[in-house]
Formats: sequence, structure tokens, C-alpha cells
Amino acid sequence: MEGLNPKERALAAGESPLRVGLLCLPSFPSLGLAAVAEPLAIANWLSQKRLFQWTLLSLDGEPVQASNGLSSQVEAGISPEQEFDLCFVIASFDVHRHCRNNLLKSWLRKQALFGAVLVGVETGTELLAAAGVLDGYDAAVHWDNLPGFQESYPRVRSRAQLYCLDRQRLTCAGAAAILDMMLTWLGSRIDADLAREIGMHLLVGQVRAPTESQLDDGQKAEPLHEGKLRRAVRLMEQTLEEPLDCEAIASRVGLSRRQLERQFKQHTGLSPLKYYIALRLARAHNLLQQTNLSVSQVAASSGFGSLEHFSRAYRARFGCPPSEDRSQTWTAPVMRQPLTRQAT
Repeated sequence: MEGLNPKERALAAGESPLRVGLLCLPSFPSLGLAAVAEPLAIANWLSQKRLFQWTLLSLDGEPVQASNGLSSQVEAGISPEQEFDLCFVIASFDVHRHCRNNLLKSWLRKQALFGAVLVGVETGTELLAAAGVLDGYDAAVHWDNLPGFQESYPRVRSRAQLYCLDRQRLTCAGAAAILDMMLTWLGSRIDADLAREIGMHLLVGQVRAPTESQLDDGQKAEPLHEGKLRRAVRLMEQTLEEPLDCEAIASRVGLSRRQLERQFKQHTGLSPLKYYIALRLARAHNLLQQTNLSVSQVAASSGFGSLEHFSRAYRARFGCPPSEDRSQTWTAPVMRQPLTRQAT
């Protein structure tokens, strides 16, 4: 049991259960709650011991609605006198509103002082970052939220990976990766054989390593399979703030401008310029919804020298001016991925 903290050693020896707080924020992912709670429940069932006891929490003790519309009854709201061994923060949409909640941030800092393992699930990681309890830690962030997260929390070592286990902090990009994180943590900190058996009951075959790619080759933009075209897109992605002209891009990847245009049209249905603008608008969309940067700062960061041009292009793509797209909510405009013939 080397490397375990005293509470984990007591648990492994069967002496006392770990107290787990499951905090669900409004519009939380139902899948996230299930993927956290089920492995703990199965651990209790298989061991025939109360290894874990958990409390379902909301900010105010009232029922909390998930992003899919289902409502969950909770046992309590957050309060200063609570003390947990593990705190899971499960969130998805509209996280910036909750990042301004001083009571929540104070509660998270107190749990850290109590020695709790703090766990961010999906955008729950951003709430931990906003409370300052992730500074100097590795943190897994969903690829769609990574640009905004890196801009807002430079002191956190954000990673585009499935999950991170860094000392007393666990973070997960969300969705299916939550099970990988839970089984890895249970195996490394509680009982490896028990974790394997839990995985068998959950029909989880090979548990993925933390550093595996969030998007495998089958999920990446299939039209961009040709080497020079892929290099051109990568070059565009690296120069969003200071865009290159088509001649420069073609030259750097070893194509003529006409060859570059022909390949883009064939594989994406777009000209290189329109594809480039779509990438820049995608960056702007993320920064607007996920950061507090001003509209003019977002425009400059996305390579638009003219605020008027930026506003016009943004409205054409998303149906609203950039000033009205400042929250990542269920009803906010969406940037579809990947860019294909459907992009405009």
C-alpha cells in the first residue's frame, strides 16, 4: 500500500468507507454522474463492504436538471462544514456563470485544505481551475474547450488527453473516458483486482491510458487524408492569429496555388480561403463562449484586423453578432466538427 494516503490505507484495509461528494451543476451530463457512481456502487457490491458512501449535492440543495432535461433529487446543498475524502464536480454547459460563484470556489478550497481528492468531470475541471486548486497541476480538458481553458487558466498545465491523475487531483475530459479514469484510479489507489472485476461487469475491455488521443483516426476529418493537404490545414491551424495568404501556404507545402485550391475543393468542398476563415471563426467561437476576452480581442486573436469584417463574417456563420454569443449553453450557436462540405 505504498504511496497511499492514510485514508486510502484505511479503506484498503477495510476499516472505514471513503466519504464521496458528488456535486452536480445545472446542465450537468447525466452520463458523467452514472459513470462516476456505478463503479463505486459495484465496488461496494463486489466487496460486500461499504467501501464508499456518497452524497449527491447541488449548489442549493434543490433538484438539479441535467443537460438532457432529466432532473435529479439531491441530498444536500454545499455548506462550509462539509468534509469529504473525494469531491467530484460534474458540469457541462454554462460553466462560466458558476465560475463566478464565490461560495462554490470557497467550498472547493476548503475541501482541498481538508485533504480531499478533487475530481473535475468535463467542465467541472474549469470550476476547480477557477477556484485556484489546479494551479501547477496537470489537467485533462475536452478538445472543444481547450483553447478557451488555456487562455483563461495559464497556471494550469492543461492537456488534450482523456484524463489526468496528478497527486490529489483527478480530471477527465468527459464521456466514455470517465470510466477509464475511475477504473485506473480504483486500480492504482484502492485494489487492482477489484478494479479489473468492476471493468468486467461494466463490459469495459482494455482500460485506455490517460495519454491516449481524445480523437482517434476514425473520428478525425477523413477528407484530409492526403499528406500535403493535411500539412496545409496544420499550417492554417498554427497561424490563425496572423493568417498567411494562399500563395504562401501552397509554397510551404510544395504545391502550386491552383493545385492547393483543387485539392481543397475536391476533399472539403471549400476553397482554401473559405476553409481558413472557417477555422478562424471556430477559434473565435470558442474564445467568445469560453473566455472573458472582449470581442475586439477575440477578433484580433482570430486573425481579423477589422472588427466590422469579423462581425459580418461571424453573423453570417452563426446567425448572431459575436457580442451575443458569450455563453456555452444548450441553446447557444454550435460549431459543427469536423469541417467538411457542410461548412460554410
